[in-house]
Amino acid sequence: MSLPNAFRAYRIHAQGDSARGRIDDIGLGDLSAGDIVVKTAYSSVNYKDALAGSGQGKILRRYPLVGGIDVAGHVVQSEDPRFKEGDAVLVTGCGLSETRDGGYGEYARIESKWAIPLPGGLSLREAMVLGTAGFTAALSLYRMEANGQTPEMGPIVVTGATGGVGMLAIDLLTSAGYEVHAITGKADQFDALIALGARQCIARKELLWGQRPLETARWAGAVDNVGGDMLAGLTRVIHPYGNIASCGLAASAELHTTVMPFIIRGVSILGVASAGTAYNIRRTLWERLATMWKPKHLETILTRTVGLDELDGVFATMLAGGSFGRTLVRF
Repeated sequence: MSLPNAFRAYRIHAQGDSARGRIDDIGLGDLSAGDIVVKTAYSSVNYKDALAGSGQGKILRRYPLVGGIDVAGHVVQSEDPRFKEGDAVLVTGCGLSETRDGGYGEYARIESKWAIPLPGGLSLREAMVLGTAGFTAALSLYRMEANGQTPEMGPIVVTGATGGVGMLAIDLLTSAGYEVHAITGKADQFDALIALGARQCIARKELLWGQRPLETARWAGAVDNVGGDMLAGLTRVIHPYGNIASCGLAASAELHTTVMPFIIRGVSILGVASAGTAYNIRRTLWERLATMWKPKHLETILTRTVGLDELDGVFATMLAGGSFGRTLVRF
């Protein structure tokens, strides 16, 4: 396949002490080194993308870089015999839009050691509706179950429930046989969360944690996208030997709590770092996302499809707390 001399990409440039994204015309020679070239079909928008593209977060380690921590498309050139022209592949994290060019371009050059062959049961479009958000939700459950979590222990609560990770976690956990409760600051979206499988919805402003180191246990585990006071509160209300998957910091990166939940109830906080997950675990989780853990409501969770020109507006909305569900980037 002949490759273009130039193509469009949303590229993030240093701007004083900050950074800012813009659409540039670039060539393959401008991209980070890699042994596979992919014609991009889809990417997605994650909180990390909004921080990077707006300059509100120190995400990039060098400039300029093409943004986008997710990419899915078809191989058009490969130096790795495991991949041939026409193969459908996806990559999430793995340094995209951090140390190397990411998925917000019409073409991407990637390292084959991170490329996941698209599993049967998923389309490229579905893979990017999931993207890093879906992979993070799956990794949260994977880590919880590896530490002993089972549906029989009781309900799992999901915080930040109307965000991409939150909605996908509700859907995925329900598919995996768990009873799921949801905490959100958007009480007007309760019906939408119930439609995804949430058995109970709680408005964030109505939460009364109490201030004792241990309060009455309410949930068997949690997937927390919020951090800060929310995560601290959760530690006090999780059943003995329950797990909290900590996968976000939408409210705060700080955590003020005591050791009491850990040494009295055996509660565990499990860190969920999706970007650097080992390849064998990635393959396992994407196979599960295509089969036994596949969310049943992807088309509901996908609330917006945009092009490169609309990214700045999407970032602003997300950082202002106005996002709902997942945003797909289509090429």
